[in-house]
Amino acid sequence: MNLQQVKQRFGIIGNAPKLNRALEIAVQVAPTDVSVLITGESGTGKEVMPQVIHHLSHRKHGEYIAVNCGAIPEGTIDSELFGHEKGSFTGASDARKGYFEVANGGTIFLDEVADLPLQTQVRLLRVLETGEFIRVGSSKVHKTNVRVVAATNLNVQKAIEEGKFREDLFYRLNSVPIHLPPLRDRGIDIHLLFRKFSADFAEKYRMPGIQLTDEAVELLINYYWPGNIRQLKNTTEQIAIIENERLIDAETLTKYLPDAGNRQFPMVIKAQQPGGENISEREILYKVLFDMRNELQELKAMVLEMAKHPDLDFREQAAKFAHTDYEPLNIIAPANRVNAPSPPVYRDEVIDHHEEVEESLLLNDVEKDLIVKALQKHNNRRKNAARELGISERTLYRKIKEYNIS
Repeated sequence: MNLQQVKQRFGIIGNAPKLNRALEIAVQVAPTDVSVLITGESGTGKEVMPQVIHHLSHRKHGEYIAVNCGAIPEGTIDSELFGHEKGSFTGASDARKGYFEVANGGTIFLDEVADLPLQTQVRLLRVLETGEFIRVGSSKVHKTNVRVVAATNLNVQKAIEEGKFREDLFYRLNSVPIHLPPLRDRGIDIHLLFRKFSADFAEKYRMPGIQLTDEAVELLINYYWPGNIRQLKNTTEQIAIIENERLIDAETLTKYLPDAGNRQFPMVIKAQQPGGENISEREILYKVLFDMRNELQELKAMVLEMAKHPDLDFREQAAKFAHTDYEPLNIIAPANRVNAPSPPVYRDEVIDHHEEVEESLLLNDVEKDLIVKALQKHNNRRKNAARELGISERTLYRKIKEYNIS
């Protein structure tokens, strides 16, 4: 079966190279029994790939069960997957087979597999390695012959580093990796999908289909689509129902695309420290203010030095206090100007002036002001104020004592 036939059979639309490559791998791996891990952002259609693999395999006449691991509570996930015995826990009035027992000879699709609890991951690893499992509340070992296809939209490597996912389970599931590209990387496929959804909703709601102007098509293709195919389908349905005009221009389409006019501009959300910790925008602001304070202190030191010695050359002082190799500004010190007498410099006035500038811009004052405003906003509720400031309640209490805030 070639790719075009596979697309027609499973309703897959598009000709993007990355999509075709993912399908090629799925078709090639289908006749085998190796585990497959499908990755990709939420809404990219990861649930279609396991169906392709199952129906093109020798297991096509067996059971196909899709399980959303993130939708099952942690307390019952083991029972759902591996079954339980009567009386094994409160409410277990009868023995029950789990999905791995029911799907014997078939395929299980574990969607959002990275959401599995660590205890369940151990059980799953045993099934993958030996085909054995034990029901909850039992000591009897059961055997099963199930092919596992898993999917996740999370960064599994990061989850492993954080201790949330077992590394040995990852390598066992990742025998064959398949990555589905996000919608924004599929180019003209976006318009093809829009036309397909438009036709479907026209038939469903018995109304004329919607079409796009050339400018609207360009906007559609260049939009970021954070929700991928799911978002495109919902957007198409909204336009089909709400708009009376069947020809949609770019201005009308923009109303249904969040931040469509701003996506092209870069926006700093958070920075990353070398150690992997996120820095909030408030912390970035603190760092900028701290750097400004250091520069003001250096400027003050230079001015004070010149106040002590009015005959010093300005260029030498600027080079002395500069951190970089740039040329100092082309300013002539008053003492070196021709026919321009040096104005008297009163040391006390210089010191007082610059101490006032420095005091008003100190980082401590900014921090104290932020704390006072946060406390006023939340009626002195320290827990809420700490959450607003992005610090712990204990740190806030220490700062209140440090700055003597009443």
